Amino acid sequence: MYTGGCLCGAVRFEIHGGIRNIVFCHCSECRKAQGSAFASNGIVQAERFKFLAGEDRLTAFESTPGQYKYFCKVCGSPILSRNTDKPDLVRVRLGTIESDIVERPVAHIFVSSKANWEDIGSDIPRYDGYEPGR
Repeated sequence: MYTGGCLCGAVRFEIHGGIRNIVFCHCSECRKAQGSAFASNGIVQAERFKFLAGEDRLTAFESTPGQYKYFCKVCGSPILSRNTDKPDLVRVRLGTIESDIVERPVAHIFVSSKANWEDIGSDIPRYDGYEPGR
């Protein structure tokens, strides 16, 4: 089980089970949403993600049709994203998870869009778009 929450503590959640398809996304949209060089995301089955507190403190932004990014209204922490085409999945922002994460990243994606000041230093596979199989 994993636990996590936002910066101010208003939003709290837990995840029962594993996290899959952990990626570092370097697209300009993720960089803007995170305020950083990339977003660290992992997929969780929606039924295994549970809010413990603060679900009413979330606000959503529809970044592309059917794709919603959820943030804490109080502190602005990005928590997760949902796609209406895949209601059984949530994409969790790994920086909000407080537990040690057992699973490991599988790819850097959209590296052709990475910030010009970023130097990717890991040996994780890199792709100009989504990782194969998605």
